[in-house]
Amino acid sequence: MLESKIINLTVRDVRFPTSLEQHGSDAMHTDPDYSVAYVVLETDSDAALKGYGLTFTVGRGTEIVVCAVKALSTFVVGKNLKEIVSDFRGFYRLLSSDGQMRWIGPEKGVIQLAIAAILNAVWDLWARVEGKPLWKLLVDMDPAKLVSCIDFRYITDALTEQEALEEQMLKDGYPAYTTSCAWLGYSDQQLTQLCSDALAQGWTKFKVKVGADLQDDIRRCSLIRKMIGPNNTLMIDANQRWDVNEAITWVTKLAEFRPLWIEEPTSPDDILGHASISKALAPLGIGVATGEQCHNRVMFKQFLQASALQFVQIDSCRVGSVNENLAIILMAAKFNVPVCPHAGGVGLCELVQHLILFDYISVSASLNNRMCEYVDHLHEHFISPTIIRNAHYMPPKDPGYSCEMLEESVQKHLYPQGEVWRAIEQQGKQ
Repeated sequence: MLESKIINLTVRDVRFPTSLEQHGSDAMHTDPDYSVAYVVLETDSDAALKGYGLTFTVGRGTEIVVCAVKALSTFVVGKNLKEIVSDFRGFYRLLSSDGQMRWIGPEKGVIQLAIAAILNAVWDLWARVEGKPLWKLLVDMDPAKLVSCIDFRYITDALTEQEALEEQMLKDGYPAYTTSCAWLGYSDQQLTQLCSDALAQGWTKFKVKVGADLQDDIRRCSLIRKMIGPNNTLMIDANQRWDVNEAITWVTKLAEFRPLWIEEPTSPDDILGHASISKALAPLGIGVATGEQCHNRVMFKQFLQASALQFVQIDSCRVGSVNENLAIILMAAKFNVPVCPHAGGVGLCELVQHLILFDYISVSASLNNRMCEYVDHLHEHFISPTIIRNAHYMPPKDPGYSCEMLEESVQKHLYPQGEVWRAIEQQGKQ
C-alpha cells in the first residue's frame, strides 16, 4: 500500500458560525468563526484509501489558504506514498522551498498553513496504510527514520541530527486543561455554570482569557479562583493584546490569583519582548507560554535560546505539520522546557493529541508541568473525535491522524454555499 499513488487532492472551505455564541472570543479575536481548509488525498490503489488533513483558521481568510493549497497541490499529485516517506525531509523542503512560492512565505503565514494541511493529510494517509494511529506510528518508528523526517536547516546551532538521535525514544491518559469555561465574551452566569460543571467532571486546570479590561480581569480571575479553590491550577491568556511593559504591569496586578503562566502576552514575533516579560515575572512565579502563532522551528529555536518562554505551545497546523513539530519537540526537550500544546478550534484537539503522546512516550517521559489545552467544541463533526476521561486525553485507537470529518458536516458547513451559511444569509436579509 506504500506504493499507492496520490491521484487527486481536493480542498474545501469549511466554517462553523461560532461567533454567534461568542465561542472562542478573546481580547484580540472578538468574533471567531472556527474554520478549516479541509484536504482529502485520493489514491489509485483503493477508493477507500484516502488521506485527510486540515489547517485551522477563524473565518475570513480561509479562502486564501484554500488557494495556497491548490497552488501547492502540483507537488503532491502524481507522487506515490513510498516516494514521499522514503525522503520525507526532501519532500518537506520541496513544499517549503519552491523558488517562486517561497517568496510569499518563506515558511510562515498562509503558505505554512497550506503546507500543514497537505502534510497532515500525508501523515494521515501513511498512518492509515500502516494500520496505526499516528502517535503509534511515531512511537514505533526507528529513531533514525523519525529524525530523517525533520528538516534541520537553520536549527543546527540549537539541535543537531546526531543529538536528536541520542534522545531516548513511553502511557495512558495525558493531562488536559480546559479553556471552555472562560471565553472573554461569556457572561458571569455562563462562566460560573461552566466552571461548576467542569469541576464536577474532574477538571483541575483552567485557563481564563484576559487583556481587554484590567478591572474586569481582576473580577473574573477572582471569581474563577474562588470557584476552583487554592489547589487547582489557573492560567491566563492575553492573545497578544499588550505591549511589553504593559504586559508586565498588567500581569503583576493579576499575580494575587497565582496564575501558572501568562500566554501570548505580546506580539507573537517579539522574542526579546517575551524574554523581558519572562525575566520580570519570574520572581512572581509566573511563567510565559507562547507558540500557537509562532511561524516555524527557527522562531521556536530563538525563543528557547533567549529563555523567552517557560512553556512551549506547539500547534498542529501553524507550523509545517508533524515534520516541523518533531523538531520543536526535540529542541524543547534539549532546553528542558515542557511542551503544552495549543488546541481547540476545529480539529486541533484531534490532531495534537497524537503529538503529546509521542512527546511523553518517546521524548520527555515526564508529566511535570505538562498538559494540553482542551476546548469542548465541534468534536461531533469528526469520525474519530477526541475522547476525554477524567480531564485526560485518552489515546486514539483508530488508524490515521484523526483528521477525517463527517461528510454531512462538511457539506452543511461549506462556505458560502452550505446549508448553515445559506440560512444565516437568509436571516440577515429578513
